[in-house]
Amino acid sequence: MSLSNEQKKRYRSIGHSLNPIVTIAGNGISDNVIAEIDRALNDHELIKIKLVLEDKESRKEAITKISQKMNATVIQEIGKVVLLLRPAKRPNKKLSNLLR
Repeated sequence: MSLSNEQKKRYRSIGHSLNPIVTIAGNGISDNVIAEIDRALNDHELIKIKLVLEDKESRKEAITKISQKMNATVIQEIGKVVLLLRPAKRPNKKLSNLLR
């Protein structure tokens, strides 16, 4: 998904106040973690994920794997936190971070 700079800026400002929904630790990305990320993206559309992995390379690989598997767009990466976006086909007004 191609986003304009204005859209990215808007999503970053929304994401600033969000807390990480999923934390990925040393054992990596399991099927349960993928299921939780998928559920969170369906509900909230814009989420933060915290990657508590040792080196930068493994974090980059994990971010790439998650974004490709979830068909999500990486909005921002800062340190060990990544902001992901996947717009819902029918967003829930009560849960969506984009509509609040």
